[in-house]
Amino acid sequence: MLITWKRAILGLLAAAFLGLAVAWSGLINVSASSGHWAISDWFLHWVMRNSVETRSALGSPRDASDPSGLVSAAGHFAASCASCHGAPGVKPSPVFQAATPPAPNLMETAPEWSDRQLFWILDHGVKFTGMPAWPARERHDEVRRMVAFVRLLPTMTPRRYEELTGGVARLAGSNTFESCAGCHGSDGRGRGAPDIPYLGGQKAEVLMAALRDYQSGTRQSAVMGHAAARLSADDMRDLSTRFAAMPGLKATAAANDAQARQIVEMGLPAKQLPACASCHVPGKPYPVIAGQKASYIAARLRQMRGDDKEIDARQTQATMPVIARRIPRDMIDRVARYLAGEAVGPTRD
Repeated sequence: MLITWKRAILGLLAAAFLGLAVAWSGLINVSASSGHWAISDWFLHWVMRNSVETRSALGSPRDASDPSGLVSAAGHFAASCASCHGAPGVKPSPVFQAATPPAPNLMETAPEWSDRQLFWILDHGVKFTGMPAWPARERHDEVRRMVAFVRLLPTMTPRRYEELTGGVARLAGSNTFESCAGCHGSDGRGRGAPDIPYLGGQKAEVLMAALRDYQSGTRQSAVMGHAAARLSADDMRDLSTRFAAMPGLKATAAANDAQARQIVEMGLPAKQLPACASCHVPGKPYPVIAGQKASYIAARLRQMRGDDKEIDARQTQATMPVIARRIPRDMIDRVARYLAGEAVGPTRD
């Protein structure tokens, strides 16, 4: 039979119509209980692996892992991930294992991926599976901490997992003080983790506003967004009041750094940078920052800076990003340490 352009086009149209007819008929079985054909399962995983390898090589940062925040990563994993993937000493839920495909056991599969590949999977998720993208799209610092935690899972003992989660694994889904203390500590001091702030001594209304913002998504964090998602207004009030009443933040003996003191106490008028002390003092409705962890202050300032695009403070209610961008980059850590009362290298008057 002679194949002409007309016959080829008609053949393609007929094949497309037949495919649509089969899809419309409902004959294709999309039930999870039916599983995949072996060839389909192989093909989908082959495509996924190739995609991750290519895209992680092009898009993942080279510093894809940060082991400094294992406590917050472990708490989030216990609350959000362990029900699907399991954890050391914790079996995954049979409900999620009945998905097609079931979530992999990371204690076995994590070594198959590089840090950059794990970063890409955690950050972007995987289509056609239950693996979601990281919900706080700008929080690559959280993704890096989770990469470091997942990397340790194959050699992590149940006891170590329990230590990192602070017992929150037993309380996943609970709105109790104990579930929050799994990361923040029963004393509100963050269990020594550099990325978890001191809550004790903070203003209750500041903590309450933060929880509301995390719940609404106004303030970005996958970890805190999940923790706040199911809190009622009464839960937020009770937790904020309890943590705020603990000993904690207070003015400390300031490090002798004249340049940092200038920014904190007087600002930089030439850069239109107001003094930190003009807002963050008793009697004003802003967070207490004196005595806060230097690592946390510095990380927050960098998060607030975002890109270097200047935004006029008159055009946005979020004034801190504007202020943070006006702090010289090389002064961020020094200002943070000054506020925390830590020594900062060579001293100058």
